[in-house]
Amino acid sequence: MKETNQWSADHYNKHASFVSDLALPVVELLDPVEGEKILDLGCGEGKLAIEIERSGAKVCAVDLSEDMVEKARARGLDAHRMSATELPFINEFDAVFSNAVLHWVKESESAVKHIHRALKERGRFVAEFGGEGNMRTVVGAIEEVFRRHPEFGVFKNPWYFQSVEEYRGVLEACGFQVGYIELIPRPTPIDDIAHWLDVFANGIVSHLREEERVLFNQEVRMLVKPKLYEDSKGWHADYVRLRVQAFKR
Repeated sequence: MKETNQWSADHYNKHASFVSDLALPVVELLDPVEGEKILDLGCGEGKLAIEIERSGAKVCAVDLSEDMVEKARARGLDAHRMSATELPFINEFDAVFSNAVLHWVKESESAVKHIHRALKERGRFVAEFGGEGNMRTVVGAIEEVFRRHPEFGVFKNPWYFQSVEEYRGVLEACGFQVGYIELIPRPTPIDDIAHWLDVFANGIVSHLREEERVLFNQEVRMLVKPKLYEDSKGWHADYVRLRVQAFKR
């Protein structure tokens, strides 16, 4: 059975608002223009789509989470539940924008093909998501906890953190000309790694009993604390982001 992360818009907003708060440089790279039609792929509750629409562009917002889509609609956005690998659009958008989503899509070539197809000729694709080395300390700790507890089953890593070379190859194979691509180390303050796990890793332990999920969080927290916590600064996540701008050939 495929394990899927469950997204609560309210829980996400409480413990992970930094995801959109830190994405304004990606919106600047997008550089939306009045009258453009832009697809926000993985819109969440729509915070960045609202920012993009301030330029006068029209945003179509899509997300796989129905809860997120409902929150985006409540903000007045044209929002729809949709998968990155099943986009129905053909030559429709001036740009496709995506933040903190595509590391969840292991079928990256399929997603990029659908993004390419959705764009108008010379349309641009601007995105940022987890890249090679992202959350390395946490992923290593999760692997260790599963090794310690065979009763938890097999760790099914839901993320795909690609290198510059890997993703450039995917983009070019799918018909894009890469204008800019870079890995950006970005240690990011968070309130507590246990809350990060609750938001971003709940699908990994969805098959466990409640007491096992509590144990999982406790042991991961203990393992990562020496590297990701300081008394004077609190917790941080060892993020590495892959930022890209590409154009449809």
